[in-house]
Amino acid sequence: MQLTNNTIFITGGTSGIGRGLAEAFHKLGNKVIIGGRRKALLDEVTRANPGMDAIELDIADPASIERASARLIADYPTLNVLINNAGIMPFDDPSADIDEATALSTINTNLLGPIRMTSALVAHLKKQPRAHIVNNTSILAYVPIATNAVYSATKAALHSYTLSQRFMLRDTSVKVQEIAPPWVNTDLIYKGTDPRAMPLDAFIEQTMQGLATDKEEVVVELAAGLRNNAGPNEHKFVNEFNQFMAENPIPVGA
Repeated sequence: MQLTNNTIFITGGTSGIGRGLAEAFHKLGNKVIIGGRRKALLDEVTRANPGMDAIELDIADPASIERASARLIADYPTLNVLINNAGIMPFDDPSADIDEATALSTINTNLLGPIRMTSALVAHLKKQPRAHIVNNTSILAYVPIATNAVYSATKAALHSYTLSQRFMLRDTSVKVQEIAPPWVNTDLIYKGTDPRAMPLDAFIEQTMQGLATDKEEVVVELAAGLRNNAGPNEHKFVNEFNQFMAENPIPVGA
């Protein structure tokens, strides 16, 4: 991806990885528009980054996506980069009853949200001389964590969708990249001092370096071992990973 001279829309741009990417691209002189549900947070980020714009967006709501995409196309005709970043990560237990509302919210946000957002903008992106779609999945797409089974499943599904999307766009001006973060120290679950969480600034720096290449998948070095899990041994690997996490759980709450 060319990191300059872009008009970029980033969903979930008010905190964490979304805000980190927005600010990194903004510093390079790109026109950046962030999307999010809470206007107060959108205003806070744009005040801190003069020249950055914001659009209210509920990625789980098809009508909100339709309104936001129409405004983007009308107000930013040079829009050529879509970063599907918005996501939620609630805990669940696949060995017990799953809360229906939580499961649907996770699927609508993490999987159907990016699919709908891309669908609304892809015709416009194809008209640009160069364009990019960046889908933010997770290293848990390859090694699911059992305490967040629905989240992991949505990220695996988005990875699969990305593979198909990349193939179908192969003869267009639109390139598709995937970023698959490890555990990054953001407020996706909670922000704390656990040393296993990768510092956000380090993650953003390494991810920007990866996005600057032609790599189809951008995986930081810390997560490479987990990404390389594939093939007939994945069940053993996943079980060992989850046993480790069960013995060393992620704290809930600050």
